Amino acid sequence: LCQSLCVSFSRDVPSVDIVVWSELPTGAGLGSSAAYAVCLAAALLMVCGTISCPLQEGESTARWTEEELTLINSWAFRGEQVIHGNPSGVDNAVGTWGGALRYQAGKITPLKRVPTLRILLTNTKVPRSTKVLVAGVKEKILKFPAIMNPVLDSIDAISQECQSVLEAMPANPSPEHYPVLEEFFDINQHHLNVLGVGHPSLDRLCQVTASHNLHSKLTGAGGGGCGITLLPPDTSPLAVEAAKQDLCACGFECWETKIGAPGVTLHSCSSLSAQVLHVLTQS
Repeated sequence: LCQSLCVSFSRDVPSVDIVVWSELPTGAGLGSSAAYAVCLAAALLMVCGTISCPLQEGESTARWTEEELTLINSWAFRGEQVIHGNPSGVDNAVGTWGGALRYQAGKITPLKRVPTLRILLTNTKVPRSTKVLVAGVKEKILKFPAIMNPVLDSIDAISQECQSVLEAMPANPSPEHYPVLEEFFDINQHHLNVLGVGHPSLDRLCQVTASHNLHSKLTGAGGGGCGITLLPPDTSPLAVEAAKQDLCACGFECWETKIGAPGVTLHSCSSLSAQVLHVLTQS
């Protein structure tokens, strides 16, 4: 990526040290490779002088222009091709622009004014192969088209209804939206089990969170990997902590995080946590 960038923009290959620090677990379906590719592309493009340094004096963080983000995304996609061969482009697009995107038939559309949702992200630590899972779904569709195609149509309908709810939430932040999203989680998870991408570990995850009145579904390819649990604003900290303890007792790993955060961002040293600063200074 470094050499290709320099050749494309007629620059000398810079002499740089690259230090990578990440909280994302690898191989869990969370787009860690795309996050890496996006950050790497942004850093190298800036070092080459192809995109600007958006940080102004006194600012802790800053983002690039839409045109520069498009360039970052295109090079991050090249990085994903090196890693995955034939990626969809979804993960690097989310990593670049942040927020939420709709992906359908190869077309990626950013969603406007989507709220930030609190979630519990749980890694079952069960390894899975995306390639094998996708092949299994394809086989089922070919074998039982009259049964499986309506399931896919229903999943598409859930996606569209969910998009409508999410886009309505900023203008009308009613707590009534969350029970609807929770129902979508439940229905979608059942459909994904029908497609054959579920796993006993994911069923266990859903059972544990349901015992705390929380709703979960798999994320990524399924077959293990990770699941997400919606945390409505009125969820008590005690309920979240109890759910996390029960999930960890199953051998899972949990994080509280958010969906809808900003994409790739340039940070000043003053905005970095002590842990990250320690890693950087040690290098």
